[in-house]
Amino acid sequence: MSGLFADLTSVAGGRDAPRPRAGGLGNVTVAELVKLVRRPANWLLLAVTVALSLTFGYLVPYAGDAGGAAGAEGGPPGAPTVATLLPAELVGNSIGGLPVFLGAIMLILGVLTVGAEYGWGTWKTLLTRGPSRLVGYAGKLLALAVATLVTVVALFAAGAVTSAVIAGVEDQPVHWPAPAELLTGVAAGWLVAAMWAALGVLLAVLLRGVALPIGLGLVWLLAVQNLLASLAAPLLDWVAELQRWLPGPNAGSLVAALGAAPATPGVEQVVGGGRAALAVAGYLVGFALLAGALLRRRDIL
Repeated sequence: MSGLFADLTSVAGGRDAPRPRAGGLGNVTVAELVKLVRRPANWLLLAVTVALSLTFGYLVPYAGDAGGAAGAEGGPPGAPTVATLLPAELVGNSIGGLPVFLGAIMLILGVLTVGAEYGWGTWKTLLTRGPSRLVGYAGKLLALAVATLVTVVALFAAGAVTSAVIAGVEDQPVHWPAPAELLTGVAAGWLVAAMWAALGVLLAVLLRGVALPIGLGLVWLLAVQNLLASLAAPLLDWVAELQRWLPGPNAGSLVAALGAAPATPGVEQVVGGGRAALAVAGYLVGFALLAGALLRRRDIL
């Protein structure tokens, strides 16, 4: 009876009352990773990410080139040719989609990881019988970090296979990027992917759901930031200056500095690569901290 009374008192006491813990950060992170692995939607997102990257990064450009570099003559400036699809260009081709359309999928992943807990009502169970709010939140962030890294590595692996096949078909020499260049590319892609996932987490915590955060995030990623870059920035100087500080243009500048094709949507050298990396990292930390502060202070039970 005393144990039952203690449990009821703990639940009624809110977030500041003592409660039994389900484990430390390591256990929470492992549990979150298991949840990510067991959700079919996450595997579907990974498959769609890889499929989109290969389709628009390799297959469509190769088909448009008609099987030879000469076929791209007279095409739009920066249009890919067979030479740009070979293994030597693996880094740029693998991360070129992350500033816009692949980044949108990472945002969806972030929203689903956190926002689904509101729809299912499982935040209540996690935070009343499990770890503290910040430990539970940190476990989700670490699991997302692993998921985004796996996604970026999968993009590089799929791109490596595809570019090697193209080189074989076209009887071109295979020259792979240096290991340091590959590691830099993976790190930059991971940084951009994690930033968009963190934005998804922030929207999910702010709006306490899934549908509206995904909708607003996609509108920003796929519409607003492209309209700002293509329509408003050429006409208004202050919008052009604002572009230098927004997350999307900085992500595009970072991947452009590493060899992404300028014809790819969202890829443009607005600022230098070093400054872009710092800006993307700043947004990543800022999104994560703001979402954690909201989760810590608000009563969501």
